[in-house]
Amino acid sequence: MSNTNQLSVTEFLLLGFSRKPQQQQLLLPLFLIMYLATVLGNLLIILAISTDSCLHTPMYFFLSNLSFVDVCFSSTTVPKVLANHILGSQAISFSGCLTQMYFLFTFVDMDNFLLSVMAYVQYVAICHPLHYTTKMTHQLCVLMVAGSWVTANLNVLLHTLLMAQLSFCGHNIIPHFFCDVTPLLKLSCTDTQLNELMSHTEGAVIMVIPFVCIFYIHITRTVLRVSFPRGGWKAFSTCGPHLAVVCLFYCTIITVYIHPSSSHSSEKDMIATVLYTVETPMLNPFIYNLGNRDLKGTRKSLDFLYLLDQ
Repeated sequence: MSNTNQLSVTEFLLLGFSRKPQQQQLLLPLFLIMYLATVLGNLLIILAISTDSCLHTPMYFFLSNLSFVDVCFSSTTVPKVLANHILGSQAISFSGCLTQMYFLFTFVDMDNFLLSVMAYVQYVAICHPLHYTTKMTHQLCVLMVAGSWVTANLNVLLHTLLMAQLSFCGHNIIPHFFCDVTPLLKLSCTDTQLNELMSHTEGAVIMVIPFVCIFYIHITRTVLRVSFPRGGWKAFSTCGPHLAVVCLFYCTIITVYIHPSSSHSSEKDMIATVLYTVETPMLNPFIYNLGNRDLKGTRKSLDFLYLLDQ
């Protein structure tokens, strides 16, 4: 492929949530409301945890990090869609497309790692309460978060560099609201087998193994080890919200990315990606606040957090 062909496409056109202008007019206000709810809810979680010393524990430390990642997660896609609509432009540059993809999937990986770590923290707290403070030290918590950031960035950097080597020399319309991997691979006029191989192997390792480990920890190592009915139901009520987030987050991602790109449907992929990029970050503050007496009892943010349950 010549260098001229490689430089022939300098920007892409994002079609957004729908190809019909009437549907766009209805969907954009909805997604603006969801984005504002995501930012407000997660920032209030961070505020509550940071201002109450009683919440300076390992679980709330990871929850505050999850809330921060979720704010960044939603901010990589929705503001761009809203800005394009307001400015009447659907264009995004090639470098901007790769940058958006890099940050989006970095935050996806961070959500993945933090949910896994939080599952382990809940397991230690429920099954080994006497060793909780000695095992979950502040140094270990910081190390796990730092390790997650390093791993996430290295993983996404590999995929981004591989994507940057592809040539785009014709069609430049992306039937999506952000620069996703699958639509970009379909637009490439060069061989994408290596990209797909890396996505299905290394990507599967990054996503599927933590998913299986979370269910193993929660079900076999936590809930089933606590005597029923009273203790088991109490453990399940603690793990239940975490499992709800996990199911929604992982199932949609696995559906979209862990199968051949030739079998993808743009409409189905659109729905799935909306669930994990927009809805999951918005639901996290609601799910983790429901039934959480410590968080709802925070003195300085009680009135604000109470609104999340209404």
